[in-house]
Amino acid sequence: MSRWRLKSLARDTRGATMIEFAILAPIFFAILTAILQTSVQFFAAQVLESGMSDASRAIRVGQAQHDGWTVDDYKNNVCDRLYGLFGNCADMHVTVRQINDFQSADYSIPLDLTCKKDCDWTEDEVWVPGGSSSVVLVQVHYRYPAILQFPYSPNMLADGRSLLSAATVFRNEPF
Repeated sequence: MSRWRLKSLARDTRGATMIEFAILAPIFFAILTAILQTSVQFFAAQVLESGMSDASRAIRVGQAQHDGWTVDDYKNNVCDRLYGLFGNCADMHVTVRQINDFQSADYSIPLDLTCKKDCDWTEDEVWVPGGSSSVVLVQVHYRYPAILQFPYSPNMLADGRSLLSAATVFRNEPF
């Protein structure tokens, strides 16, 4: 090849934009997808928190105790408030228990976080909504499916789902 052709080929930039896009596009779309997945999970966590809080109102005012609710009734009440954002409420774990005072509230995760495959809940669901003026701790955990599997994602379980949780502590009304 002549020297003139090599110089003109070196100055030719007609395909540079396409090559730059091909290099940067996967990174851009991966970041965009990570942002979308994170925002969906934050939104789902907020919906779970709100549903748990609204359903816990029935415990606080004594309606759940008066109507003889079980843990499944409470779980169904929470699921009814999730607006279809959570597909299967069988992946939800509920703990409602009476505690001595606000200082003795301890939060536990009913799942072995080191589990590698087929992880199941490590604790049984608890339903002790307490009586009049008692202090109650409510915890709801949900294994939420992830759209993409990113390494080192927060709350990522070994089976590819994220663990969402919500908790509240309150004193029942004097009913």
